[in-house]
Amino acid sequence: MKNLIVFALLLAVSTTFAQVKLEGVVRDSIGDPLELANVIAINQDTQKLDAYGITNPDGRYKLSVEKNAKYNIQVSYIGMRTGQAEVITKESAIIQDFVLVEDNTLDAVELVYEMPVTIKGDTIVYNADSFKSGTERKLGDVLDKLPGVEINDDGEIEVEGVKVGKVMVEGKEFFDGDSKLATQNIPANAIDKVEVLKNYAEVGQLGGVTNNQDNIAINIRLKQGKKNFWFGNVTAGGGTSDNDLLYLFQPKLFYYSPEYSINVIGDLNNIGEIAFTRRDYFNFTGGFRAPSRSSGTNIDLGSNNLGFLSLQNNRAKNINTKFGAANFSYSPKPTLDLSGFAILLSNRTDLTEISDVQFLDDASRDENKESNTRQRSDMAMLKFSAKYKPNGSNQLDYDVLARTSKESQDQFVLSSRVGDVSELESSSPFSINQNLNYYYTLNEKNIFALEVQHLWQDEDPFYNAILENDPTNNDNDLDDPINPSDAYDETASDLGFDRDQIQYDINQDKRVKSNQMDAKVDYWNILNQKSDVNFTVGTIYSKQDFDSNIFQTLDDDTDFNSTPTINDGLDTNDIAYTFTDVYAGAHYRLKSGIFTFTPGFSAHAYSAKNDQFDLDYTDNFFRLLPDFNMLIQLKKSERIIFNYDMQTNFTDVNQLARGLVLNDYSSVFSGNQELESALAHNFNLSYFSFNMFNYTNVSARLNYSKTVDRIRTNSELPLGSVIRVSSPYNSNLADESASANARVQKTMGKFRATATGNLSYTKYNQLVNDLPFANETYSQTYRGELRTNFKEAPNFELGYRYSIQDNDQGTQRTKFFTKAPSVEFDALILKSFTFKTDYSYNDFSDEEKTINSYEFWDASLAYKKDEDSKWEYEVKATNLLNTRSQNQSSVGTISVSATEYYIQPRFLTFRIRYEL
Repeated sequence: MKNLIVFALLLAVSTTFAQVKLEGVVRDSIGDPLELANVIAINQDTQKLDAYGITNPDGRYKLSVEKNAKYNIQVSYIGMRTGQAEVITKESAIIQDFVLVEDNTLDAVELVYEMPVTIKGDTIVYNADSFKSGTERKLGDVLDKLPGVEINDDGEIEVEGVKVGKVMVEGKEFFDGDSKLATQNIPANAIDKVEVLKNYAEVGQLGGVTNNQDNIAINIRLKQGKKNFWFGNVTAGGGTSDNDLLYLFQPKLFYYSPEYSINVIGDLNNIGEIAFTRRDYFNFTGGFRAPSRSSGTNIDLGSNNLGFLSLQNNRAKNINTKFGAANFSYSPKPTLDLSGFAILLSNRTDLTEISDVQFLDDASRDENKESNTRQRSDMAMLKFSAKYKPNGSNQLDYDVLARTSKESQDQFVLSSRVGDVSELESSSPFSINQNLNYYYTLNEKNIFALEVQHLWQDEDPFYNAILENDPTNNDNDLDDPINPSDAYDETASDLGFDRDQIQYDINQDKRVKSNQMDAKVDYWNILNQKSDVNFTVGTIYSKQDFDSNIFQTLDDDTDFNSTPTINDGLDTNDIAYTFTDVYAGAHYRLKSGIFTFTPGFSAHAYSAKNDQFDLDYTDNFFRLLPDFNMLIQLKKSERIIFNYDMQTNFTDVNQLARGLVLNDYSSVFSGNQELESALAHNFNLSYFSFNMFNYTNVSARLNYSKTVDRIRTNSELPLGSVIRVSSPYNSNLADESASANARVQKTMGKFRATATGNLSYTKYNQLVNDLPFANETYSQTYRGELRTNFKEAPNFELGYRYSIQDNDQGTQRTKFFTKAPSVEFDALILKSFTFKTDYSYNDFSDEEKTINSYEFWDASLAYKKDEDSKWEYEVKATNLLNTRSQNQSSVGTISVSATEYYIQPRFLTFRIRYEL
């Protein structure tokens, strides 16, 4: 690997010194500079496009071309006759100016090559072939080479640091709500153009009156041969590892026509290539957005999902996955569009991890844990959408999304403090989300919109834990030198359990039913070309019913309903929680030069009521929430955005329930019926620049939030114990968080360098054993990357990541460091063989020593006779160095953990891929 890195650096240096600058100015016939004119340089010897550029506001362009070469320079601009010039480069820079004249006839010069990048207003169009080298297999491989576009660690698309919210193919939605499915499955050879749509408006009628500054969509244009025909590929393969036989089957089929489209994706394998994770499932929005998202009210319905251990970068000890998805769109007539999708997911995952846990208040309770876990997840999601648009003034949308799942997690824990613990969690939740929107344009001055969303959700998590017990030492002290009591004895006494059993078999049933309606009506009055006013009337109604029960199973398999000695003897819950918000808002938008100001406010009448144990608690109040947005459009491709809003945050029913609840065997929780809302002040400042003159893309964000009356936790931990009893309260101390991130990317000929930095700070207050603790966390992550984009030569990517996790919990401070250099290399050899390899090294340490160092190396070699061949054969090796574990640090409310995760061993697979 060291030799590969040295070779890449030498290649970078030699190529850079072999180039020379070609620059100049493009003007019209009266001498005015032309911004966004396209300039390309075609090498006359190779007849290939060597460089391209776009003029800046002063009409300037700058290209990096080879020395001692002959070029045909072509300049194009809408409405102008294409200009051209023959240029012979030498050893020094060359200046070549152009004057374009108006011409409504066809250009006399035939443009053999398309511009790799063109900018049309808020749309950036990439010509995919200009960035391909022949080693790409999926959309993500292409997007990763486009300037300003990035695939993040979760497989999602980001443009200028903002996540892409929608991916379309030929204007038709592709699994609305997720970009990962597109990046991992759409074949690269089908892609003609990638259109990045900034300031994307979901509804065309509202494009001129709504704030879409952070709304980005991507539309994929297909090659001509891929329309009205099935395309895609089917991959099948197998192999061996140290212990198991391996298999994979991955069909990916697509059909697009003007009337309808069909996408079918499948993936069955036991090699850890997860097409869709459990986290992807729960993060998948389906394109749904709450009508009240900008009202200033945030009500959390809570999450009653199982406490699943998470995969680490899609790695675990063993992973068996089955995934199937289908997406369709159909336009029976021009005014009606129907679409939908179905996603099915089945995963079986084994995880092994070892954790060192340090507690903030008492080193005597520090714990070492080893856990072995088996997870089972069977999930399904279905969506249907209809859009009816009889004319340009009316549009009616309806969406329904249904989810259902069946999950379980068996976990065996060996704790240095508690001993052997066996845990079982299971759940079968389902939900139905419906959305109805109607948009009406009365005339060019008046626009109306109605948005209604309803959610019905039913969750039923079950928890069981079995802990070892010695009935003979129940009354001894925990620190008794001869026969100390068991770690769970005191908690069992608090819960009222029978302690004369050979084990503590504890169980909990929970049921949470949620019903929420969110609706609003908007009216826009366009005063003139530079200003408009928006009035909003809306409401949120939410009702949650929560039942729970803790019981013990005795040694004779009978159930024992105990009476706790704490929490007033309450260990069951039967609570109804109702929340309503009726609000009205007004916003005024004014454009003045490069500035756009949007001040506004919303007035809310809130009512929160819960009923439990024959006691009612109601909190009614009125609040005015201001907000402000300012856009500074410095240039067509450069802007600054400032946002401020005040937000009221409401909790969910779980925090209000007074009866005891087991979060797990080591955490007992009781809610607070009289919790109140929190008030947050949020500030955001962002900067974006997409400069095609000097090939530099810059994005930066600053965020600051201050929250008062936030709900925090008071935890009671007996001396030396790791089992806590906690309850929430409204903190009278403000919580603060701040973050800063920046990304700079610069392209120099065939080389692209990227530098990113992320800094974050959080401070929050809590009580531990009734003593105040201020928790502060400082996180830093820095990344550097250098990659090439040669059309015919091998390509490489060098990367380095350095992160610091600094945790100050008052009585102790811990620091963890991660250093991770990496290299990727791919080459098309003899136009038939594709070789890819990637290597990364990770050093995980604290302030004193390296805790663990580990490395990953993957490689593949594929053979495809030629570009038009239907068959491809591939040998792929995963984890060549047979690394067996990796590390991660995490911060809890009362502890800091350093965890080692065991992962899959070395895999070697042989694959056959057939292209339709």
